[in-house]
Amino acid sequence: MKTLSLPAPPPSFVQRKETILAQLAVPEQEYTDASPKGSVDEGIRELINEINGLDGFVTTSSCAGRVSVFREGRRKGGEARGDGDEEGEGRKLAGVGGKGGGGNWLFVSHDPVPLENGGGDMRLDWEGLLGLKGGCEMEGREVGDGGEGGLRVEATRLVHFKFEPMILHVLTASPEHAQLLLRCGLQAGFRESGAVSLTAAVGEQHATPMVAIRSMGLSFESLIGYQAGDGGQIQCTVTSAYLRTLIDIGNERFIENTKRIERFRTALAEATKPSNKNGDVWEDAETRRRRKREEGLRRRDMLEKQKIDDTKAVDVENEALDIPLDVNLT
Repeated sequence: MKTLSLPAPPPSFVQRKETILAQLAVPEQEYTDASPKGSVDEGIRELINEINGLDGFVTTSSCAGRVSVFREGRRKGGEARGDGDEEGEGRKLAGVGGKGGGGNWLFVSHDPVPLENGGGDMRLDWEGLLGLKGGCEMEGREVGDGGEGGLRVEATRLVHFKFEPMILHVLTASPEHAQLLLRCGLQAGFRESGAVSLTAAVGEQHATPMVAIRSMGLSFESLIGYQAGDGGQIQCTVTSAYLRTLIDIGNERFIENTKRIERFRTALAEATKPSNKNGDVWEDAETRRRRKREEGLRRRDMLEKQKIDDTKAVDVENEALDIPLDVNLT
């Protein structure tokens, strides 16, 4: 059986991994990162620890999956006011998609959103929960091109409801390590996974690819409101029932997202488990299935060959016993 042998991690990778793990070892109350939550998500903490416990792999960023409400930043034509943003942020303009220029999350959850309030009653104030303080208006102005009864799009900050599945960035010690991780991700359903830096950087002897485990198939987004300029209230453009429907869809996507994460964990554990015959050799799930099938076909061929040989042997014995009674044996 031909299997892929993983090379030893180069010293440059080992040093970088040690630095990253030292940062992750900071107590949770002191650890911060660039995400809205500011720490490793609880839903994939065990997965992160399992990956970082393997030679040749180290996670650099991650998100377990989230449902969020995002208000775009200021567009061209909007007033450049600070609104409590960091110094200089209020003077910037948002790019395509609304990021930058003071864009911010009004609501973020890395877990399914409870449909009941703390008292056990069905939640009704979806606008308040999602940060849409202005309430829902189904009649009146619409986001348009500046005509009568419309709003100037360039001066409008749109509000998005989003669901985003798990995304995981892993630095690997070699292209072989990256290939193993990609196979596990693809088999688990993270079909948009990929890798970059497949060749050694200038001045480096070894390539250390960065792998992204991700899936766009579970993602979805819906416009649910807007804010006219910087000083206006956020106006919700959909009904409370529609917001509840979006949350229901998001909660369903969380369930499927969790299933794919578990499939990925299982595939990675199987792919990195040493084989019984040689601890230095590994095989992923696809290779193992192919090997088992080939072994089964070989056993079948051997049994058929043995059956044919036994049949021939019986025929030979019968021929040997078919001797005339009057033959002279002396």
